[in-house]
Amino acid sequence: MPVSKEYLDYIIDQLKVFGPVTVKRMFGGAGLYHQNGFFGLVANDVLYFKVDDGNRADYEAAGSGPFRPFETYAMSYYEVPADVLEDEDQLKEWANKAVAVAMRKPAARRKKPIRDRRTTRKDPD
Repeated sequence: MPVSKEYLDYIIDQLKVFGPVTVKRMFGGAGLYHQNGFFGLVANDVLYFKVDDGNRADYEAAGSGPFRPFETYAMSYYEVPADVLEDEDQLKEWANKAVAVAMRKPAARRKKPIRDRRTTRKDPD
């Protein structure tokens, strides 16, 4: 999953129209963060944005597929098409959608209400 410095610099330069992006190196690739949301990743010199049911169709219509760190496993990050990467307006729109996805909490990850763990002891009559 290596990322060349030149490609990562290019991605950061392209995303300037979107706003401040923090890069964190991970497993040979790089994670992209905006407003504390993990919205994208770069692996093998390919840019991927976070997707869910709200924006996945955009990627599929463009012929993009998911990031597959292993042959049998796909993640919820899809390749950003080259024409989107080259168009500032589209890139900004797609990046905003990816951040929105990152900021939403999936239902399975929402915190459950804390149960009252105190026990009430009854005195025997």
